[in-house]
Amino acid sequence: MSYDPVMLLDAYRRMRAIREFEERMRREVQAGTVPGFVHLYCGQEAVAVGTCMHLRDTDYIGSTHRGHGHCIAKGCDIGDMLLEIYCKQGGLCNGKGGSMHIADLRKGMLGANAIVGGSPPIAVGAALTQRTLGTDGVTVTFIGDGASNQGTVAESLNMAAILKLPVIFLYENNGYAEFTGISYHLGGKIAQRAAGFGMPGETVDGVDFFAVYDAVARAVARARRQEGPSAIEAVAMRWYGHFEGDMQLYRDSKEVDRLRATADPLVKFEERATREHDIAVDELREIDEEIRELIDDKVAAAKAAPKPPQEALYTDVYGSY
Repeated sequence: MSYDPVMLLDAYRRMRAIREFEERMRREVQAGTVPGFVHLYCGQEAVAVGTCMHLRDTDYIGSTHRGHGHCIAKGCDIGDMLLEIYCKQGGLCNGKGGSMHIADLRKGMLGANAIVGGSPPIAVGAALTQRTLGTDGVTVTFIGDGASNQGTVAESLNMAAILKLPVIFLYENNGYAEFTGISYHLGGKIAQRAAGFGMPGETVDGVDFFAVYDAVARAVARARRQEGPSAIEAVAMRWYGHFEGDMQLYRDSKEVDRLRATADPLVKFEERATREHDIAVDELREIDEEIRELIDDKVAAAKAAPKPPQEALYTDVYGSY
């Protein structure tokens, strides 16, 4: 597959934005400035970006409780995301959803979801809409390794297969279902389960942007040709706890150090992009600085923004159709 340098720079910008955003959120949570729980995506940036680079605003994604990376990869505005996470006016959900329920329908981001396995049924419904309206739209549902064992996922796989819906089941195997390792909770291989529903499934290195990008390209092309759903398992260990503040007593204390040294998606991307695709290191460093300044400015603006007024409690409660 050929890779456009402009696309690669955009991909790096999105991955760097996710990394800087999440590292900043980690510091802010530790400082006590962020209300509620935050689940960080560091170490998995290549999965979200390698997937969403193929999607249009009119395509849909369904997310998980670990949704910041998916939002940024799909093109959601970082300033509006921060307003939402800080529960301020002007947030993507008017400051009422917070981190675990953040959504932006304008970008096809159907929402983070605190329910484990809650996204696949929503994604199947969105894909059914795409098929009914006769579009060539695609829906991706992100699923954790823990959620892969949920009945909602199996039912969604079955319905998508029966109706040949344009859904991609994108499993993010980050090694742990909350506090339980895959050696204990996971029977068999996630990607191999797809065959039982009559759809293709493959496993890729989720730390490698190019591997994810290529696999999703095949699945998206299949979906747009109305050939039905696909499943992809992207293996990328998360660097931090289930939530920020998790003491992580269930994992080796040196594991994150090893991941940072050997499994950094941004480092892996930079090595290949500069070696094989005529991307200059200086271009990447400029992006790094641009993103850091952006995050600094948007965090400051979010902290200073007003909270929703009390009367806002009575709005956005019911939808009329």
